[in-house]
Amino acid sequence: MIRIAIVDDHAVVRAGLRQFFSDQVDLSVVAEAASGREALDIVRGGAVDVMLLDISMPGQGGVDALAAIRARAPALPVLILSGFPEAHYATTLLRQGASGYLNKDCDPEEILKAIRTVYRGRKYITAGVAERLAETLGPEGDKLPHEQLSERELQVFLRLAQGETIGHAAQGLSLSIKTVSTYRTRVMEKMALQSNSDLTYYALKNGLIR
Repeated sequence: MIRIAIVDDHAVVRAGLRQFFSDQVDLSVVAEAASGREALDIVRGGAVDVMLLDISMPGQGGVDALAAIRARAPALPVLILSGFPEAHYATTLLRQGASGYLNKDCDPEEILKAIRTVYRGRKYITAGVAERLAETLGPEGDKLPHEQLSERELQVFLRLAQGETIGHAAQGLSLSIKTVSTYRTRVMEKMALQSNSDLTYYALKNGLIR
């Protein structure tokens, strides 16, 4: 039996997945959460084989949660199930430790296949993501600006792009204001941007936030 945790801030999504999985003899939903912080509570409790994680959630979102989960439970397969198209986040999050990435519009049967794949310790990569990964193996100049960011830089970038102050971002990431300011400077340099407004515009234009 594969024990699954569903992390999504929409109750209807969790209920739909729970109902869908109940028809599978080898799957069992053993935990649910509506935020990244609750996801970490599940990880601390153990007894989970695969975690389904949404990207866009209030407070500590999926990007932050993935980093924290990887630090605490590096062997736990985390399958990203997001409303954002694969092209926006998939390659970045796979490089940062996600076991797979699926868009919520995918065929339900593909979710089952992905869960069983990552449970066996393998990555689940769709044809579209595989193509994008192949493209990112080229020179740095072939990558989109946000794909050149490190894991922590991406976390800072997304928080600032969503309007958080440096102080609030520092608190949310458990970092000092000075450290977050340093990351902000690196992000601006790598992405050739000048202000937080530029970050927000870039994120909206590329579908990284809503």
